[in-house]
Amino acid sequence: MPSTSTEGTRAIQWLFDSDEPWTRYRTLVDLLDKSPDDALVVEARMEMLAHPQVQTLLVAAESWPGYALKRHNDAKHPIYCFSTLADFGVRHDDPGMYTALEKVLDHQSSEGAFQTQLRLYKRFGGMDGEFWTWMACDAPTLTYALYAMGMDQDARVQKAVGHLLSQVQETGWHCSAAAELGNFNGPGRREDPCPIANVYALKVLSLLPEGIDSEAAKRGTEVLLNHWEQQRERKMYLFGIGTDFRKLKYPFVWYDILHIAEVLSRFPLVHNDPRFLEILETIKQQADEDGCYTATSMYRAWKDWSFADKKSPSPWLTFLVMRMEKRIGGLSVIS
Repeated sequence: MPSTSTEGTRAIQWLFDSDEPWTRYRTLVDLLDKSPDDALVVEARMEMLAHPQVQTLLVAAESWPGYALKRHNDAKHPIYCFSTLADFGVRHDDPGMYTALEKVLDHQSSEGAFQTQLRLYKRFGGMDGEFWTWMACDAPTLTYALYAMGMDQDARVQKAVGHLLSQVQETGWHCSAAAELGNFNGPGRREDPCPIANVYALKVLSLLPEGIDSEAAKRGTEVLLNHWEQQRERKMYLFGIGTDFRKLKYPFVWYDILHIAEVLSRFPLVHNDPRFLEILETIKQQADEDGCYTATSMYRAWKDWSFADKKSPSPWLTFLVMRMEKRIGGLSVIS
């Protein structure tokens, strides 16, 4: 393994020695700053793409749209296979990936947002049945995956990004949906920003060179930080900040502490914000004596992955936290 400073050496060695090629790959690239052409990076990436669990995700992505999405925290839906593969570093030109992405690109609204097949209910103020449409809590995830996988120059992806940016308000992103859904609104108050919509939108913004320090980024990050700060005084329906919120959980599907910390850590403008540092410290307090992290919650659809094992430390979860620390300058490594 490449050399590291004393701080974090054991944990990074453990990541490098793990049997998870996606963890080894991202450790080399993100923690040790290795070039994509480095022999160790190339080897880890090839192992990742060939790994049976990654192949299973690719097959699931190719099944798009899979089935009509009834609830946006349905972790087994193919939409989260796309975002997880993007997190791992799978590219659009990797075997099997482009076919799946073309299925996503085939369904783009006139506004620009990519569509998901959704099961809608009249009680939320819209239509009833299964429709290809978009909402602020699904379209950005598809845009994130496409952009992160290297399709940022595709005109369709650029149109989706432009649409997403057009949706930001003074108080960040609110619950929004396609025009054909009429008066649809999620279960929260119309005047409130939607916490999860801001998380998803910020993930896209973090990939844009002009997005990192943009006004939209400031508005979106403030929604999340303010929600944390006022967690006892102000409640947002479906987005409570309690015991369950603080549990470590992956993949990034819904609104939990690891998800918002990961997204916030991408923006240097919050790195010195005491609210963000408090969020990160709340996570770090869950480390074991070796600096490793174990899931404290899981999605049953992902039960065969280490990040869903609540009994043993997870290399991937540990990597995610260490990468946050590195982003804010709290982890020193020597590559």
